[in-house]
Amino acid sequence: MRTKAPSHMQTIVNLFQQWQAAITVIGLVLLLSWESLRPFFLFGGKRSRRGIHIGRNLLLGALNSLVVTTIFVSLWIFASQWASDRGFGILNWFAPEESGRAIIHAVGAILLLDLWTYWWHRLNHQIPFLWRFHRVHHADRQMDVSTAGRFHVGEIILSSVLRIPLIALFGVYAWELVLYETIMFAVVQFHHANIAVHPAVDRALRTVIVTPYMHKVHHSRVQIETDSNYSSLLSVWDRIGRSFRIRDDPEAIEFGIDAPAIDGDRLIELMKMPLMDEARSSGA
Repeated sequence: MRTKAPSHMQTIVNLFQQWQAAITVIGLVLLLSWESLRPFFLFGGKRSRRGIHIGRNLLLGALNSLVVTTIFVSLWIFASQWASDRGFGILNWFAPEESGRAIIHAVGAILLLDLWTYWWHRLNHQIPFLWRFHRVHHADRQMDVSTAGRFHVGEIILSSVLRIPLIALFGVYAWELVLYETIMFAVVQFHHANIAVHPAVDRALRTVIVTPYMHKVHHSRVQIETDSNYSSLLSVWDRIGRSFRIRDDPEAIEFGIDAPAIDGDRLIELMKMPLMDEARSSGA
């Protein structure tokens, strides 16, 4: 049963979500065009195969979005409103909006949410049960912008459930959550895209955000590289967590995981992947 959120808060969040959807679609179109005109990797195969690959990933992303929208958004808003009404949560204790520190509150929300995203991602690599779901993302051997939404619905549900108490604990406002999601996913689309960025530009950008060169290392089939670069938005967490890794030859990276039996081409195979018992190999 969905928890009813306050109508004014729901209206604000709906407005932010509309902007989020628009930015996501615009980013997808621009990056698909960029990687079509000037791809970093020239993946083999027919053009129709690329269409199937993109369509499958986008379908999985749409399914996840539907689950989040219909089940969890109202719960997140409720947790946010509950914390706000009671002055509960880290941000409400140290940067209450009433004191005129709204900007500090919003920046703090983005930092806390991004730090949690870093650790959640890292745990998905370190805990075998979580890896069963997360390997759906890493099984993509032709990473492109569509890979940004390629996650198993089980992983999305687990992360969404954990967010409910975290939103209250952090004291995050619902609109701050949507703002973070909008910025973060735009960067996630960017660093998954199969695009050629000038090395100097990538080097400058990755002092602040995660970049294509940085994230290509994370999708390497070599495990020591896969188990690095967990950040989603800000690259600082990998530097603090000593998980930052870069390569001078990103064009030599091979994507995927060393388990062909779980690298299916059909959506049903991706959904069944967590039930399979293949252990992670040196490439996972």
